[in-house]
Amino acid sequence: MNRREFITLLGGAAAWPLAARAQQPEQMRRIGVLMNRAADDPEGQASVAAFQQVLQQLGGSDGRKVRIDIRWGENDVDRDRRYAAELIALTPDIILASGTLSVTALQQVTRTLPIVFVNITDPVGAGLVDTLARPGGNATGFMNYESSFSGKKLQLLKQIAPNLTRAAVVKNPASAADSAQFGAIQAMASSLGVEVSPINVRDAEEIERAVAAFARFPNGGLIVMGGPSTSAQRDLIVALAAQHKLPAVYATRVAGEAPALCDHERAQAVRGG
Repeated sequence: MNRREFITLLGGAAAWPLAARAQQPEQMRRIGVLMNRAADDPEGQASVAAFQQVLQQLGGSDGRKVRIDIRWGENDVDRDRRYAAELIALTPDIILASGTLSVTALQQVTRTLPIVFVNITDPVGAGLVDTLARPGGNATGFMNYESSFSGKKLQLLKQIAPNLTRAAVVKNPASAADSAQFGAIQAMASSLGVEVSPINVRDAEEIERAVAAFARFPNGGLIVMGGPSTSAQRDLIVALAAQHKLPAVYATRVAGEAPALCDHERAQAVRGG
C-alpha cells in the first residue's frame, strides 16, 4: 500500500459511517490513537481535539459509527509497548500514532495493521519506513522536518542576540532525532562563531543546575528541542530562561505561552529580554 492510499484510509475514516449507513447500519469502525505525551499535556490535548474536530466535520464524531480509543504513552518505552498491545487487541481499522516510540512499539506488535504517524523527525533513520518516497510496510504519515533544518534555529538565535557566542541545546539524550538535530546545529556553529553544548533533559534538578551553570558566563542562549521530554519540563525551562535572561528559541509557540509565567516573564523568555 502506498502513501496516498494510507492517508486516504485515515482521512476517509470519518466517511465510513456514511457508507456504513447504507450497507451495515450497526457497524462501528474503530480508530486507535497512541500519543507520545501525558494525558494532561496541552499540546497533546490540542492535537487530539483537532483530529476529533475534523472527524466530526466529516460526519464521523466519536461514538457515532466511529469509536476512537486513545492511549497516552508519555514517551515511555514500557508504557508505549503496553498500550500498543492494548490498542491492537481492540482490532481497530487503523491507528494514528504520534512520535517515534509510539510507532516503534506498534510495529513490534503488528506489521499488517495500517499506521499513520505524525510528529516524526526522521522516519527513515528510525527504521519506520523504507524511504520517504516509498514507505513500504504498514506505516506512513507526516514528518516534522529534516534534521538538517535545525541549523536554522541557531541562525535565528543569532539574529535575536547578535552578540551570542555560546548556545546550549536542551534535548533528550535518548532521542535519535534530537541527536541528529544537535549534529546539524553543531555543523552550523563554527560559521556563526558560536560554541554549542548540550543540556540533557532527565529531571528538573539536573536542568536547573545545568542552565544555572551555563548562565554564569555572558553571551549565551538556549535552543530547546521539541518532544515530550522537553515538553514535560516546559514551564521550568521557560522560567529559567527568563530568570537568567537567556534568549531562547523553542520548537513550538506553546513554550512561550507557559501559563506559569506572567506576561513580562513570558516576553523575556521568548525574546531573551
